[in-house]
Amino acid sequence: MKALLVAEYREGQLLESTYELVAFAQKLGAEASMVLIGSESAVPSFSGKVYLAEASACGEYNPDLHKKIVAAAVEKENPDVVVLSHSSYGWDLAPRLAATLGAGQISEVVGLVDGGYEVPCCNAKMRRAVAPKTPRAVVTLQAGAFSLEGEPSGSAQVEKIEVTADGSGIEFIGYEPAEAKEVDLSRAEVIVSAGRGVGKKDNVAAIQALAKALGGELGASRPVVDADWVEHSHQVGTTGQTVSPKLYVACGISGAIQHLAGMKKSDFVVAINKDKDAPIGEVADVLVVADVMQLVPALTERLASLKK
Repeated sequence: MKALLVAEYREGQLLESTYELVAFAQKLGAEASMVLIGSESAVPSFSGKVYLAEASACGEYNPDLHKKIVAAAVEKENPDVVVLSHSSYGWDLAPRLAATLGAGQISEVVGLVDGGYEVPCCNAKMRRAVAPKTPRAVVTLQAGAFSLEGEPSGSAQVEKIEVTADGSGIEFIGYEPAEAKEVDLSRAEVIVSAGRGVGKKDNVAAIQALAKALGGELGASRPVVDADWVEHSHQVGTTGQTVSPKLYVACGISGAIQHLAGMKKSDFVVAINKDKDAPIGEVADVLVVADVMQLVPALTERLASLKK
């Protein structure tokens, strides 16, 4: 089994998601090589061949040129699977590659099963096994689904790929930053998040009170945001913010894979849920089986009394 990993490079830096691709290849047991369209200074610690194309020659993203560069590396390596991050870069480039290579494409892979890949479905409440019908597959990986154990290591063998203009008329201009978030949860050391299990919008205040008592910030799952109980700037998950606090308290959150991907790097996770079999229990250090709206106010009151 051979895998070709497509690294992601932005504004002069290699993105950390590149190491999630390496972790995927390790779990797959594949011999891995990599394509980096960036700069030689960004070549990662990696035990394998890295095909390097200078971003200065084609821009940090040019769909036609990037597709041709990766296809050139595919011709050299003949991989069984081409792997990208499930990001705006991967969303755009993966289907172009799949069409060019005549390969099946599988998006948002979160795990491996015999003979195929595991992907979320039914709004991430379930997972399904998908196997490509083509000899080669192009896959994208959901952020946070695969984590590299230990520190990156190895000395890459760099082979440069020359870039020639394709006449497409496309020119990379730059990035336009998204609107500033009202709350930057990525810097919070304590996050207390509300899920659908809190019951109703009025009950979110109790979760916020606990966050304040712990000196932290209010987070939320996607269903709570979709229901307009909490502003989107508080959302944790693949369509919200990815966080890594010292303490993460999940209140009434079942544990959809998108939410888990956004908070699984937390140092210590406490989950409060009436369902002892909720998926959140698989990543929680402590699972409290209780009614959120009975436990949280009592816990907040107890914390307040300890401060007096």
